Amino acid sequence: MPIVLRHRVVATATAVALGAAVLTACGSSDSGEQADSGPVSLTYWAWAPNMDKVAAIWNKKNPDIKVTVQKQASGDDLVTKIITASKAHQAPDLVQAEFQALPTLVSNDALADISQEVGGVKDAFAPGLWQQTTLGSDAVYAVPQDSGPLMFFYRTDLFQQYGLTVPTTWDEFAATAKALKTKAPDKALTTFSSNDAGLFAGLAQQAGAQWWTTQDQKWKVGIDDPGTKKVADFWGGLVKEGAIDNQPMYTPAWNKALNTGQQLAWVSAVWAPGVLTTAAPDTKGKWAMAPLPQWDESKPSTGSWGGSTTAVTTDSKHKVAAAKFATWLNTDPEALAALVKEAGIYPAAIAAQTGGALAKSPDFFANRADFYTKAAEIAKTTAPAAWGPNVNVAYTSFKDEFGKAAKAKSDFGAALTAMQGATVADLEKQGFEVAQ
Repeated sequence: MPIVLRHRVVATATAVALGAAVLTACGSSDSGEQADSGPVSLTYWAWAPNMDKVAAIWNKKNPDIKVTVQKQASGDDLVTKIITASKAHQAPDLVQAEFQALPTLVSNDALADISQEVGGVKDAFAPGLWQQTTLGSDAVYAVPQDSGPLMFFYRTDLFQQYGLTVPTTWDEFAATAKALKTKAPDKALTTFSSNDAGLFAGLAQQAGAQWWTTQDQKWKVGIDDPGTKKVADFWGGLVKEGAIDNQPMYTPAWNKALNTGQQLAWVSAVWAPGVLTTAAPDTKGKWAMAPLPQWDESKPSTGSWGGSTTAVTTDSKHKVAAAKFATWLNTDPEALAALVKEAGIYPAAIAAQTGGALAKSPDFFANRADFYTKAAEIAKTTAPAAWGPNVNVAYTSFKDEFGKAAKAKSDFGAALTAMQGATVADLEKQGFEVAQ
């Protein structure tokens, strides 16, 4: 049975108060599908670039179901807009929703259960991704669209210069970082960054973390669970002893460190080549990619950093048609090829992760012909993730608390405890029932 979520106000970036409510998180199983005598018109809110070009392929082949794409902002801004529109019964038929936004949207009755319409496509995706669209229930609230499996990116020339071996475990990763500091004190293997919680969440995911779960129809927050504590202590220890850098990503200083070889590696996601192209243009052809270091080599696993879905709203009067488009968009070979070419995404569908549009490696990794073959194998090991209705609060707390801890090279455990407390307090403030 679908889980029951209780809320008083919505967990969004702007904390829009939407009134007390008790609802079953199953969307609208009866969406009022209408038997139209003429063509059906669907509206799709999406932020990925050129989605209108992808929809044009569908429209040409399906004249009776026309899809109009309306470009939107991403992140919390879109979540707020969807919820506001849903409360006014003016939401579009379809939305591009990040995986971590699904619980918030479902708890506000903004997304429909489309399990009856898309159940046959489950095996097209890695189990860890599909699980995120069900929220641990029998319902299905979206179809996975793109994913961001975590990997290890490193400078091959500098690894060779300093006699370093690509780490396969996190213990080896720590040893590699320390060995580099001994050989080249002015360089760092990588940095711990506090300005994007997505990477930390993915690393915790790999370690088995389940930050939000439900217990007796209450939310249970486990941000300070053993898996996440292990990750926090590991990275905190490296920062404290100066084995790695403690500077945030995406800054001019970080770009320079990558471009000049002051930083030799980056734990990132499959989309990293695009970032490196602009952050470190002088290093093209000098990088390689490997699986993320493991906690247990006998059970290969990776986390995710990013990823989105295609969901049908409860306002849609054409749920069947909308679900048909969502399925086509994320499973049809022609649609997937267009998503790669036009929108630049890494598709969630397993069949599209090698060959076709991804037969050629990214230009920045042109000398690595097996880039996407290796990426597909890594993606299959994506661990399940558990999201809740106030991800934005947890992420903000991470940035604040871990930012201070990283700068001061102090205890990351205290930062994690503060992040846990802030997330629980916010849920309770909003009127959610929280299990202790």
